[in-house]
Amino acid sequence: MQEVDFIWLNGKMVPWKEATTHFLTHSLHYGTAVFEGIRFYKTDKGPAIFRLGDHVKRLFESAKIVGMKNLPFTEEQVFDAIKLVVKENKLESGYIRPLFYYGYGKMGMDTIGAKIDLGIAAWPWGAYHGFEGVQNGISMKISSIVRHSKNSPFVHSKVSGSYYKSTFAKMDALDSGFDEAIMLDANGIVAECTGENLFLVKEGKLVTPGEKEILVGITRDSIMQLAKDEGIEVVESVIEKEQLNSADECFITGTAAEIVPVGSIEGKTLGSGKPGSITSKLQKAYSDLVHGKNEKRIKWLDFV
Repeated sequence: MQEVDFIWLNGKMVPWKEATTHFLTHSLHYGTAVFEGIRFYKTDKGPAIFRLGDHVKRLFESAKIVGMKNLPFTEEQVFDAIKLVVKENKLESGYIRPLFYYGYGKMGMDTIGAKIDLGIAAWPWGAYHGFEGVQNGISMKISSIVRHSKNSPFVHSKVSGSYYKSTFAKMDALDSGFDEAIMLDANGIVAECTGENLFLVKEGKLVTPGEKEILVGITRDSIMQLAKDEGIEVVESVIEKEQLNSADECFITGTAAEIVPVGSIEGKTLGSGKPGSITSKLQKAYSDLVHGKNEKRIKWLDFV
């Protein structure tokens, strides 16, 4: 991780190395924090944060889902603070991480009376799966680690403690020689990846799991809308794991990952093993969008 000058912490710009937290911070012990991942990009008009309002809204929805009450900042204040972090660090492009968490002063399983803190960091961050992965595709393993139940609030919120399954699945994939993992639900249905949503291309159509079993990604939604702009039909459907290898193309989406083609699943090559025509078209459409070259979707960008 590349260090920058400041992290915004509870309303103040704090030098990067001084933005520390106490060992007895509640959320460190119990995973009681909610967060967002947000990207910003270099454009001709300066740094542009992608769908900032939607990310801030989801951050507050996650806080509500897990019962965080009396948050110390409003959505408007967080929106402005995120832009300030990018500006004060003089960054052109990168990644932003806001985190609401229960801080020092309360231990035990309940959070009654626990102080809620908010930190916001931003730093330069290139391709999550590397340039090679973006250009030529990554390898996937079908994980034995089951995604959280659709009846769990963790499915639809970004709670830090719930990501232990994603971490285990990711590390198992890497240890097994793969780049990423596909996670199934309790019934063996394809859900999502460790931090990304999944898309298949079959007979010219874009197919993706429905919303009940997944965290509904903002990048996922963006790709679905861009696909429709390009005249590509989008279908939300149950996907059995046996259907994965019969896809013409496959790719994953996420804020950190952006759009990454999948070259193989469980060692079996998909198509030519390289990004297909629809994947490549959507990669270009997304790149044009986030770099300010799509006037139709320009409202998705907040310039710093």
